[in-house]
Amino acid sequence: MILKSLSLLNYKNFDTINFDFDDKINCLVGNNGVGKTNILDAIYHLSFGKSYFNPITSQNIKHATDFFVIDGLYEKENREEKVLISAKRGQKKVIKRNGKVYDKFSEHIGFLPLVIISPADRDLITEGSDTRRKFIDGVISQSDNNYLLLLLKYSKTLSQRNALLKYFAANNTFDPDTLEIYNQQLHEYGEEIHLKRTDFLKTFTPIFLNRYQAISSGLEKVALTYESKLSGTDLLTLLKQNLAKDKMLQYTSVGIHKDDLSFEIEGYPIKKFGSQGQQKSFLIALKLAQFDFIKKQSKVNPILLLDDIFDKLDEKRVEHIIKLVDDQNFGQLFISDTHAERTEEVVKKISKSYKIIQLKNSPE
Repeated sequence: MILKSLSLLNYKNFDTINFDFDDKINCLVGNNGVGKTNILDAIYHLSFGKSYFNPITSQNIKHATDFFVIDGLYEKENREEKVLISAKRGQKKVIKRNGKVYDKFSEHIGFLPLVIISPADRDLITEGSDTRRKFIDGVISQSDNNYLLLLLKYSKTLSQRNALLKYFAANNTFDPDTLEIYNQQLHEYGEEIHLKRTDFLKTFTPIFLNRYQAISSGLEKVALTYESKLSGTDLLTLLKQNLAKDKMLQYTSVGIHKDDLSFEIEGYPIKKFGSQGQQKSFLIALKLAQFDFIKKQSKVNPILLLDDIFDKLDEKRVEHIIKLVDDQNFGQLFISDTHAERTEEVVKKISKSYKIIQLKNSPE
């Protein structure tokens, strides 16, 4: 799958701009603040219907304008596919494929497989479990549309159960029959989600470990572990065991919405004991494993975005990473960097097919 061209109108810092891309490697270079990351984010937007860095739609519209348009022309399986996203202040965002509007955004997820590697990924290590769950769910959803629907059903039922618990507290009442309906639904959806997550990690973890060994030259031992209370018992039992606690807290304290991923290096949490370089290598291995998994499931080479790839990594390790992604197993690659010469020096060693796109200064 190849992104042939991209047009932006009133998107973030851009008034109007058009790009034609190389089929293999595209390097976006220029000073900080010129919009390199914004271009990558626009490409991400076309795949997921939202920004990677700021999911609030109105904040992606250029200041003093009322709307934005992102227009991408793809080549997928020898067919041209035109995807357009538009958003107007105060109105619902619209996604079109070949001129036809999607009824549901979820129908679009997975159609344009994509993986982004960015300094913002550090949130996966530093932030709470919610960020890591979103990572798992995002990878599975790109190749399993039913999984996304399950998540939506679970989330809706969870909100309803929480509202009921608040109602009980506010009115000093309790209705076990109504609560049992929500318990059964959460159990049904939650067990299936837990099973899909477990199966996913059985496949994903060995891929991740291989990627980390390749990036780090086998110098450190890392581990990726799925943590869920559902691994020991079923959700219905957990909900009953925690009923008194949930009534007191007025929300649901157990379930797949509390699952987490544990990241370790040499048996210790990487958040506390990993260097910046080790953490960066861990995250890149995680994202390259995501690439491998999605490619295997979708039978399509995802687009790969490398945002500020030189951040906290030496050039030799960057060169090694780009070599990893430039063999025939990978598709189209987009790289952003502040130094054109540095980027070109690395890229031209490993690929004859590349394009340097120099961005000039413009106010954000």
